[in-house]
Amino acid sequence: MATTDRPPAPGPARYPRQTTRLALAHALSAAERGLAVIPLSRTKLPALRSPHRDQQDGPRCHGECGRPGHGVHDASTDPARIRALFDAAPWATGYGIACGLPPHHLIGIDLDTKTGTDSTTALRELALNHLFTIPPTIVVITPSGGRHLWLTGPPDVVVPNSAGRLAPGIDIRGAGGYLVGPGSRTDRGRYTTAPGTDHLAPAPCPRALLRLLLPPPPRTRNPVAGAAPATGAHGRGLVQFVLAAHAGQRNTRLFWAACRAYEDGIGEALTDALVQAAVHTGLTDREARSTVASAARMSRRPTE
Repeated sequence: MATTDRPPAPGPARYPRQTTRLALAHALSAAERGLAVIPLSRTKLPALRSPHRDQQDGPRCHGECGRPGHGVHDASTDPARIRALFDAAPWATGYGIACGLPPHHLIGIDLDTKTGTDSTTALRELALNHLFTIPPTIVVITPSGGRHLWLTGPPDVVVPNSAGRLAPGIDIRGAGGYLVGPGSRTDRGRYTTAPGTDHLAPAPCPRALLRLLLPPPPRTRNPVAGAAPATGAHGRGLVQFVLAAHAGQRNTRLFWAACRAYEDGIGEALTDALVQAAVHTGLTDREARSTVASAARMSRRPTE
């Protein structure tokens, strides 16, 4: 099953060193195709523990400290970096592929079989109801018999992770999530590429499906009667701008978006949506609201 970024306890190595070398080889092969990877343990979780696991409060580090152990934020396509990560995790038995990153902006459609639901039929019904078809693409078979469909998204769209929101048994892996790569070994077995799909590139996500994967635009609590909602096209664009922030950009992007919102008269109505987007990227609610408040003060200053 595809997973999101969570710190594991590595424990002693259970599989022979050859298993780690094989996982590294698969990871390096994926990186050659432009897919950023991290080592995974036999539990499908990131193999390296967070260096901040004893931290009680304060802002969350996403790798700015320079040390490994930040889950999907460690993902890289650099062979030297990947080898260093695997050297630090000799118990790794697989690798994760980060979603949402350039150049592919990978989106994972996880069709689960362990929930007692027919996720394949559910996806087929969604396709019929919303008039889309899944193009030929890479399909990974999980040890439980589930399937991961690999699709690509537009570079300016942030697809969030979700579990069962699209339909029961269908999980989505987008920005901040990862997929277990083919060739990985876990306690339940090995992940393999479905026959006939290993030579394919991830296919573009159909537009109708992409619309289903995005969260609905946030609603304003007190929209002005007769006026367009503050979260119209311009408001949604500012929110997407914040959601696309990477480490080191979060405060800057949030401040810029909040300034534009207040300058355009939609700042107060858009504040909650901007704060939620910033929290999604890793800021705390307090940090985000402080940044928005600073932008509000700056934007309200009279010109001299």
